[in-house]
Amino acid sequence: MNTPVAANDIKAAWPTGFTVNPRVSNLSKDLIDGFRNVPVPHASDSMGRHTGARGLIAYHGDQSETICGPAVTVRIRPGDNLMIHLAIMTAEPGDIIVIDGGGDLSTAVIGGLMRTSALARGIRAFVLDGALRDVAEWKEGGVGAFARGNIHRGPSKDGPGELNVPIACAGLSVMPGDLILCDADGVVSVAASDAEALLVKCRAHAERERVINEKNKTGQPDWERFNALMRQKGCPV
Repeated sequence: MNTPVAANDIKAAWPTGFTVNPRVSNLSKDLIDGFRNVPVPHASDSMGRHTGARGLIAYHGDQSETICGPAVTVRIRPGDNLMIHLAIMTAEPGDIIVIDGGGDLSTAVIGGLMRTSALARGIRAFVLDGALRDVAEWKEGGVGAFARGNIHRGPSKDGPGELNVPIACAGLSVMPGDLILCDADGVVSVAASDAEALLVKCRAHAERERVINEKNKTGQPDWERFNALMRQKGCPV
């Protein structure tokens, strides 16, 4: 029987550039489920309006749903996907694999065969600061794919790379086990310790937007709200 790769208990046993840490899980199922109806813009607004990935394209099929789950983080050498394969093999159903690929677009590091494995293992999505290939297969849906771009050129499997370490991905700072929230508008990362409080803020934000939207449906200008904003700027209205 094959033995899984062991966790990085003795760092000296691993060559330079290789790190393998255990999967981190600090989010309850109920908390994750609570975010399934939270649009990414609501989360972003509730986090200060300037937090979120930049430059990522959604490549998967149905983009009408919110995808959320705990982060399995990977740092790779650009153009090499050895550690992404390990991430797929060790991830749990519902996980989102977040990859620091250095923004490299010269070589694809995930593709159709890896998508098949991810589907079978119940992985929810890939978030990749790099390139993918087999675009038509990702469009079939079933697993989310957010990447910087696409190209047909294939990767090496030489390493080095790191699994379940702090990474940067397309402007996001991501720790293993953080909550990743994705939809057609983009991707945000939420520290696991902040997720419960953020969910309360997102629900309050949704209610405020509902009230504003109901007023907007009347077609009548909301002068009270607009003038209040202008007076805050010192305008004589």
